[in-house]
Amino acid sequence: MPSADESTARPFTICREDDPVPPRLAGAVAAIGNFDGIHQGHRVLVEAVRETAAAAGRPAVILTFEPHPRAYFAPGQPMFRLTGRGAKEIVFRRLGLDGLIVRRFDAGLAGTGARDFVERLLKGELGLSGVVIGHDFHFGRGREGTPALLAGMCREAGLGCRIIPAVSLASEAVPVSSSAIRAALAAGDVARANALLGYRWFVQGSVRHGDKRGRVLGYPTANVALADCGLAHGIYAVRVRLADGGVRDGVASYGRRPTFDDGAPLLEVHLFDFAGDLYGQEIAVEFVAFIRGEERFAGAEALIARMDIDAAEARARLATDRVPSMLG
Repeated sequence: MPSADESTARPFTICREDDPVPPRLAGAVAAIGNFDGIHQGHRVLVEAVRETAAAAGRPAVILTFEPHPRAYFAPGQPMFRLTGRGAKEIVFRRLGLDGLIVRRFDAGLAGTGARDFVERLLKGELGLSGVVIGHDFHFGRGREGTPALLAGMCREAGLGCRIIPAVSLASEAVPVSSSAIRAALAAGDVARANALLGYRWFVQGSVRHGDKRGRVLGYPTANVALADCGLAHGIYAVRVRLADGGVRDGVASYGRRPTFDDGAPLLEVHLFDFAGDLYGQEIAVEFVAFIRGEERFAGAEALIARMDIDAAEARARLATDRVPSMLG
């Protein structure tokens, strides 16, 4: 991965759904996909698009789609997204790319045939000079387009096309996938999820008012509601980037608070050695380590005693963790 200094210094342009492609990104080479998680497999595509674009003297970009196609086709079904659109912008900005192009996934795009996808969207509207895709990439109406078909159509359209094979960690034979990361997080296995990602998994959200119970317990919290989150309920060591860019260590609970109300799942984050008003701020919370599962205690006194232990464990885990961060 490029260094933080390199990614910060390199200009990065975001071209959102209704924006025309800016001159700076004209003739770009694009890695195409949904990139949920931007995991180790996706990072190989990122490196490939940077390498291919550099050899051709072209900009290197990501082409992705919002909403996620699965959300479009099944809007009533919950979907645990590993990386929302805001998180994608944060991560891609740090990976040494020239830009991110987002296109709206709607009825028009869903009904676009494979050939029109290449000739009208990739070549015509976006003006790409080449693409990089994964071995399992499908496109066009009814997912009719395969990698081999895309390669052939790109040749006919005068576009380059590079297909990247499946990527596995050195320690295992199973390919890295978003599904494997979701399964790890559902089991509370943050270490495995972060290994598959290559960085600490994080979420974003706005701090909301709660019942202020944390203040009474001596552990005031910043509360964030997470939509359709499949993370295991429990206690985690976390790092938090605040709206002003500052990063603080902390301990967090994600769950239903069984000792008190068994309410809707909520992320409650206690920042160490912090005093301030965070209400309404957008924060990013990265998960460093799993400490324990959610428990029901006999009362507040027993809960506080366990929270003291959890906080000490979180501090220790944060002090020794060396997994890269995308939050700075």
